[in-house]
Amino acid sequence: MDYDPLSEVIDEPLSINSSILDELRAFRGTEKLENLPGTNTAAEKARLSNVLNDLLDRLLRGVEAHPSKLWVLTEFQKALVLVEGEDTEGREHFGMEMENIMDILSIDSSDGLLTAYLGGI
Repeated sequence: MDYDPLSEVIDEPLSINSSILDELRAFRGTEKLENLPGTNTAAEKARLSNVLNDLLDRLLRGVEAHPSKLWVLTEFQKALVLVEGEDTEGREHFGMEMENIMDILSIDSSDGLLTAYLGGI
């Protein structure tokens, strides 16, 4: 991808406190992609869940030191690149999980980042 969708991100400071970190940790411990449609989705679900959990681990390690929307979305982009080759349903459900993370962090919009990698979710 020649175009970098991060160039469109309008950076904003994030308010990170122990409650938000606790929510991220709780989300990290949940089952991901529970509604992934299809049969024999265990391998796909495991692959996508690992990418999400790695993302959450990076956020938990760094968001307090880097409380900004741009930093978080830069971490998102690292995960999004890894799922570009997944099927449409997998990418769509992956995007919904990322939106849950955005909700926890009070990020209203990815400024087109999710759409650039996942299509119209």
